[in-house]
Amino acid sequence: MIQHFPILAIMVLFFGAFFNLLLGKKSRLIRMLIVLASTGTALGLMLALVKPIMIDGGIVAYWMGDWAPIADFAYGIGLEVDALSLFFGLIITTAVFVSGLYSFEYMSHDDSLVNFYTLYLMLAGGVLGLVLSGDLFNVFVMIEIMTFSAVALTAFRNDTFGSLEAAFKYLVVGSIGSSCVLIGTILLYAQLHTLNMAQIAALLPSNLTPVTIIAFAFLFIGFATKAFLFPFHPLAADAHAVAPSSISVLISGVLTKTGVYGIIRLVYFLYQNIGEQSVQYLLILVGSISMFVCVTMALAQHNFKRLLAFHSISQIGYVITAVGLATSLGVSAGLYHAMNHTLFKGLLFLCAGAVLHQTGSVDLDDLGGLARRMPKTTILFLIGAFSISGLPPFNGFVSKWMIYQAAYERAWMGGGSLIYIFVTVVALLTSVLTLASFIKVAQSVFFGQLPEKYKDVEEVPFSMRAPMWLLALLCILTGIFPDQVYQYLIGPATSAVFSVAGYVSAMFGSGYFEISISAEYLIGYWNPLCWLILLFVVLAAVTLVSLMGKKSRGKVREEASEKSDPKYEPFYGGEASEFSQVGGSDLFWGFKHNLKPYLTFMHNAHSGVVNDYALWGVVALALAILFAILWL
Repeated sequence: MIQHFPILAIMVLFFGAFFNLLLGKKSRLIRMLIVLASTGTALGLMLALVKPIMIDGGIVAYWMGDWAPIADFAYGIGLEVDALSLFFGLIITTAVFVSGLYSFEYMSHDDSLVNFYTLYLMLAGGVLGLVLSGDLFNVFVMIEIMTFSAVALTAFRNDTFGSLEAAFKYLVVGSIGSSCVLIGTILLYAQLHTLNMAQIAALLPSNLTPVTIIAFAFLFIGFATKAFLFPFHPLAADAHAVAPSSISVLISGVLTKTGVYGIIRLVYFLYQNIGEQSVQYLLILVGSISMFVCVTMALAQHNFKRLLAFHSISQIGYVITAVGLATSLGVSAGLYHAMNHTLFKGLLFLCAGAVLHQTGSVDLDDLGGLARRMPKTTILFLIGAFSISGLPPFNGFVSKWMIYQAAYERAWMGGGSLIYIFVTVVALLTSVLTLASFIKVAQSVFFGQLPEKYKDVEEVPFSMRAPMWLLALLCILTGIFPDQVYQYLIGPATSAVFSVAGYVSAMFGSGYFEISISAEYLIGYWNPLCWLILLFVVLAAVTLVSLMGKKSRGKVREEASEKSDPKYEPFYGGEASEFSQVGGSDLFWGFKHNLKPYLTFMHNAHSGVVNDYALWGVVALALAILFAILWL
């Protein structure tokens, strides 16, 4: 019976979209029930698979139409759900269910809600179908459904400034990513004559040719686009800023995970080339650049949702970096952080939506003092901010600490490679900047002086707060009980990543394919000695930053004496808020001043022109092909 659960979970979402469109505008209550029943059933079916897959270690294989392989050749479309697929399926269905609950009140004043919820359920079905599919072409089909639904939902509030432009950028660059996945799939099919992912995993390692190597480059760029990794990060910022907040939750917490899932399947399963140091360096480089570039861009934002969008990609950078370490602890850390990212970033976007819903603004220069009028939302925001900043006892601390630990243990295992120490420094610095950024947001939105025009703002209704409290509770529980989370979720998913043979055998029978990952890529869990080394690195990083800023201090003081702008005057704590020279949204202007050349360069590079972003995608693809030819 359970072998039918994956296809039922996917179809219930698509059928929900169909019935929602069929009933039209007849009843708001019926529409809500359809959405609730569809998303709740999908989540329930995923939860029902936890015991047979996560706890008992099984794998569910399902051939649509009962078209089982004949003479070891796959004719039909297969769905295969191992612990890794189920892990991402649980993340997706949880986020979709919570976002759906939130949207009932949040979207109640919008028009065309029939179209909204139809696209919403299509998006959910496409994403879930992607991670549960065992067929590479079916993955592409689900990517297309997911992408075009997301584009339409980005432009849903077309009276919002920039919504149509953001949707068009998403359409153009997203289509480049989808085309890359399609071309990579075609190239593999031309060489291997199969689309089944398990069979590709069995055949590909012994059939590496120039064509299949180039296919790797296309697939990698295709999935990187869906994760919004550098240089595709501007798409996320534009889409998050204008999409309804309930959709921003899905773009940030769900769509990005499809790219992460695709990259894991690509390097650990299909090509099994994660043991190649060049592939590890590729993932680590892309992840590290994404986490650092996006966190610095977030610090410079004055739009609440754009700031959260850049932080979203920065956190995905953590995940890809950890996965690139190619160790059991690294994969565990990456998966743990992927789950945590969905929880705390979903919570933060819902908080931003609550502020927008009550004030009509997400401009950090326009807001302030809302803690007096929206105290419950403020508490929820702080839980999300502490979680994403990696403060104990919240969940972000657990996964980030695991990432630091994994990087150091990988350095020892690799003969003390400095690149892994550098990765840890970048990750630590990114965490510090993340905390600084959310201090800025807290000061700009919730603390400080309350503008006169917001003196009558009220707290959001309970129907919007309840989904936020659910995510907040999960942020706390997954931080307080990491052992249980690891035992029932992270551990089984990590084991599945390193069990290619089990994945293949579930579809084609025992003995069809035998492979094992070299023991040198598997390491232990915690090593207390890392604590001392980590402390040393933190102190060294702080010292380095202090020395780097030393030369510019005199210049800043000289410039300050020549400027009449009061924000350049020395700032001392203790004044009444109306006499403070530095506004909340510009709380770290001194830090940004020291980074002015870098931030100016990034500002000029991000022109906002879709042609430029499309060119970035083409250049990234060219570099990926060059990488594949030279090092794979």
